[in-house]
Amino acid sequence: MSTSKNGGFLGHGAEESQAREPFPLPVYDLSGDFERHIVIERGTPEVYQGHPTTLLMPDQKTVFCVWTRNHGGPCGPLKRSDDEGRTWSDLLPVPPDWSGVRNCPVLFRLPDPQGRYRLFIYAGQGPDGCMHRAVSEDGGASWSAMESLGLACVMPFCAILPRAGGRELVGLTNLRRPGAPAAERTNVLAWSVSRDGGFTWSPWEIILDWPEKKFCEPWIVVSPDGGEWTTLIRENVHGLSYQIRSRDEGRTWSDAEPLPVGLAGDRHISRYAPDGRLVVVFRDRAFNSGTRNHFVAWVGRYEDLHGGGPGEFRVKLLHSHHGGDCGYPGLECFPDGTFLATTYIQYRPGEEKNSIVALRFHLPEFSDPSINRLT
Repeated sequence: MSTSKNGGFLGHGAEESQAREPFPLPVYDLSGDFERHIVIERGTPEVYQGHPTTLLMPDQKTVFCVWTRNHGGPCGPLKRSDDEGRTWSDLLPVPPDWSGVRNCPVLFRLPDPQGRYRLFIYAGQGPDGCMHRAVSEDGGASWSAMESLGLACVMPFCAILPRAGGRELVGLTNLRRPGAPAAERTNVLAWSVSRDGGFTWSPWEIILDWPEKKFCEPWIVVSPDGGEWTTLIRENVHGLSYQIRSRDEGRTWSDAEPLPVGLAGDRHISRYAPDGRLVVVFRDRAFNSGTRNHFVAWVGRYEDLHGGGPGEFRVKLLHSHHGGDCGYPGLECFPDGTFLATTYIQYRPGEEKNSIVALRFHLPEFSDPSINRLT
């Protein structure tokens, strides 16, 4: 496997200049449309709800959402919606040992080599400091206890894709740089492979190590023709986000290059709209966007990721009343083109800590002149 070492074409001065250029996209604002807010679980002055992910089931109506209590805290709160995210169940029963595993649980529906699908939840660290997983064999009606994968990490898998005709799964995440002082909190990106449908995973292989950067939380976008993977990467220092590309299902990767400034943010999650446009949601970190630290969506085309343009527009989805403490989202697209975006956020001022909040939107809405436009 080739490993991307650095970007190879922009120095720090050029990066800083690009990051601080005038923001190139129109920005619409849905954050004040309070009727859209769907509160899945409310925070209280004592309880912080954090780091949700969602999963849309094959019936295209049922959605699961899992999250943590407190920042990177115990995982396990789990709910289900049977109506495309409009209403949500009470908390679902889960094994008690889930609360002994911490940090950003993620939901995936994964095939094994025989074509059977199961639901998996992966979470960052159990008692042994390694990623853990739980599995459901019955579509989320019941769940196993957590088991260690024996893989130390910062985040659990941020992206998982099948390859080799479904015989393998590839999972990407970020690790602390081997040998670096803990106080530096530097990261590398790494992958692991499963050949049994997500139960066990191979040792980590590093795919991106650029010491001047603090890369983390990779998300893979597959090109419309299926021939290319583009990994969207959070970077914690220079005000831009980055990408690496593969045309051989992740076996080799390009050097890292900046994404368009409209995609400067943390923890990207994407889906395609029925018309082929790409929607990406994340915590905004662009310097000059006017929505920095809030929960936003970028709308464009796959080609825009690689210099085809800046994208079409951005949307301020929700306003964070707790600075940059939001994002880590879920994003689902239903057959009629409606998107459901879910995040943790202090969505209104006051003493309540972060809640799990979702909202629904539809891209044709943004041709309506009554939609509030910030820029």
